[in-house]
Amino acid sequence: MKKKESTVEDLRGMIDMQKLPRHIAIIMDGNGRWAQRRGMPRVFGHKRGAERVKNVVEQCRALGIQILTLYAFSDENWGRPREEVSFLMDMLGSYLRSEIDSMKKNGIRFRTIGRIERLPASASTWIEKARSETEQNSGMVLNLALSYGGRGEILQAIRRLQSAGGIPEELREEHLSRHLDTAGLPDPDLMIRTSGEQRISNFLLWQAAYAELYFTEVLWPDFDEKELLLSIVDYQKRHRRFGLTGEQLPQGVGRDDAPTAAESHR
Repeated sequence: MKKKESTVEDLRGMIDMQKLPRHIAIIMDGNGRWAQRRGMPRVFGHKRGAERVKNVVEQCRALGIQILTLYAFSDENWGRPREEVSFLMDMLGSYLRSEIDSMKKNGIRFRTIGRIERLPASASTWIEKARSETEQNSGMVLNLALSYGGRGEILQAIRRLQSAGGIPEELREEHLSRHLDTAGLPDPDLMIRTSGEQRISNFLLWQAAYAELYFTEVLWPDFDEKELLLSIVDYQKRHRRFGLTGEQLPQGVGRDDAPTAAESHR
């Protein structure tokens, strides 16, 4: 007998709301393939992908996820056809312009990581406006990775550390962490990649050291609430020990308050 497929309602009932990942990071992959499979230009996939961003932000906010980081545009993406890059930059500006009021209404604080100075004015103007108008919000943080690469971020953090007084003789993880683009944010607990690819593609290399990885065959434009809930249900089935044995963890320590990577290796 074929097993009944779980519904959205079933999955909601399976989630322990006390053990949600604080920080979810998503590699949004598959827009181009989604469009090509339908005989459409790649830009149609990007349009559908932007709609999916709006949906997933709303779903994470409703669940109570504290931080959502989306890999929107990588350093390597600058090598794509000029027309596609231009379309993506225009779409970014349009998305922010249309969503600022919603972010303000729902208490979402907008921020970015990456080399924002490389973006055209059509996008950077709206980025700054979204940042400034939501900086007092205390709800979920929406963090877009734009013109971003994990290796470049680490190099930039070293440069910042040098400029701030030099590299300490006893260099520790927290010294570098304070100079990363994500300074002040907890590391991601759950990293999701859509489209079936099983790699992290230079995304949050430092921060993802102890993230739980979840790969799905679903292309980003089809990543709906059910897929998000499936990823969280899978996450909650895992036992995160951060390099320790289960016996070493203090009694009562859970997924959200287990030792950080730096603490567990001292």
